[in-house]
Amino acid sequence: MDISVILVSYNTIDMTKKALNDLFASVGDLELEVFMIDNASRDNSVEVLRREYPKITLIENSKNVGFGRANNQALPFIKGRYVLLLNTDAFVEPDTLIKTKQYMDTHPRCGMVGVKLVGRDGVLQPSCRYFPTAWNIFLERTNLKKYFKHAKLIDNMSWDHTSVRSCDWVPGCYALIRKEVIDQVGLFDPRYFLYYEEVDHCFAAKRAGWEVAYYPDTTVVHIGGESAKHEAAISSQSRQIESLQIESELLFFRKNHGVLGVITHLTLNSLADFILFLKALIKLKSPSDIFFYLKRALFAWKMYFLTRFANVPTR
Repeated sequence: MDISVILVSYNTIDMTKKALNDLFASVGDLELEVFMIDNASRDNSVEVLRREYPKITLIENSKNVGFGRANNQALPFIKGRYVLLLNTDAFVEPDTLIKTKQYMDTHPRCGMVGVKLVGRDGVLQPSCRYFPTAWNIFLERTNLKKYFKHAKLIDNMSWDHTSVRSCDWVPGCYALIRKEVIDQVGLFDPRYFLYYEEVDHCFAAKRAGWEVAYYPDTTVVHIGGESAKHEAAISSQSRQIESLQIESELLFFRKNHGVLGVITHLTLNSLADFILFLKALIKLKSPSDIFFYLKRALFAWKMYFLTRFANVPTR
């Protein structure tokens, strides 16, 4: 088996069908197996998938177990040399599977590869990223990044994105992973309900000596936030559920940078919120806008204690 594909479905049946149809149109002479894990969708996803895609392996959950945990459910059954993580709102080109597999075949130390991501409007999305740190998150949130030209920001979009590039992590909407990497470091830490699971996985892979690469010679259209919006309100900027993003961020920093790392992150994050609070106050914004940042800072510290000092998830 060449590639085992894992998708997680949650109330996105129309996009899921397009993702599967584009996937099957790109198979060529590759040998493929497809696993779909449905997280208790309420839009008849299971019925449609059973009827229209009888050859895929469908795993039906009775409740939403989260993104990372759902992906992990396919691991006991996969037979592929490579494992492809594909979101149901990510649409491959006809050559995407073949080209990324060829790249992995010719680069044996590459543990995983991602591709050029664009939105529905064709606008380039962050596709090749640096690991988050307390410092670069602070610079991004306060917009002080313009004064620190050489800082490694999470999303550095200033380069041309036309050449192969080594990076810290690639988004999990399309990530082709060597099976040996999963055998060595596992797939996703089940503590992450949503967000940061692929960051953490790439962190573990790189720590084990594997390379992570961005490959620009094929494109995947990625919508983003489609499943999340059925769970709770998403941010208009990041298209993420902020409470889950904060929780996962804390879990990541505690796991990979220890107590000092997570406290440093919380302190700088609170400072950023205070700076944004002062800016909103000076600009005479509405009370809801002004106090949003103070509430966010308090919520982050509350989440730190609810997660038992960033050790366990809340769900």
